Amino acid sequence: MKVKCLLVDDEDLALDIMEEYIKRIDYLQLEGRCKSAVEALSVLNSKKIDLLFLDIQMPGLTGIQLLRNISNPPTVIFTTAYSEYALESYDLEALDYLIKPIPFERFIKAVNRYFKLKKHDYQIPEKKEQSNTDQAFIFVKSEKKMVKVFLHEILYIESLRNYVSIYQENGQEIITLNTISNIEEKLPETNFLRVHRSFIIAIDKIESFTSSLVQVEQKYIPIGRNYKSMVMDVLNQNSIN
Repeated sequence: MKVKCLLVDDEDLALDIMEEYIKRIDYLQLEGRCKSAVEALSVLNSKKIDLLFLDIQMPGLTGIQLLRNISNPPTVIFTTAYSEYALESYDLEALDYLIKPIPFERFIKAVNRYFKLKKHDYQIPEKKEQSNTDQAFIFVKSEKKMVKVFLHEILYIESLRNYVSIYQENGQEIITLNTISNIEEKLPETNFLRVHRSFIIAIDKIESFTSSLVQVEQKYIPIGRNYKSMVMDVLNQNSIN
């Protein structure tokens, strides 16, 4: 059964791009495209929608206001040109937050996250970064300079409103003005796991876990409700009961 999608954006070009992306994926089915939140509300009241791609800044009712007025919303992926709403979107338990212009590879990553969340067998191939080397790294901007962060040194990453803190094995904390989703996009999924809207952990640094917490060194990190099923699936793969 295909995943029924609804696009909501006041820009025709953005709708055209997202519609083309959906058409490229056999597992998705476009149920409609709306140019306002009010129009989307009417569709949501008349059709079953599984996955809602929702712009934020729209005339009249914003995407965030729309989401707050839906009692049983579908899974939401925000699509916006503005990064400053990221924190509020995760407070609303949005699955992902895509910044325009949205590359197709980033769209695929968000859709695969939906499949994992819903335990679908579908999976779209993604380009994998090399991750089996201690030399793998990313650069992040901190204190007006680009700082190299080796992936094997990362313990966990925490979102703090408009900033992200990267905690390392050497006790160093790197703070960058960014969103946790932007950081997550640069990390190999085989090594890192999003366990909460505010936390990403290095899988090989986990010391213990329960159904609600993951321990990394002396830090106990909560597992978010929307991430629990996916997190347990990953962790249980290497568990002996």
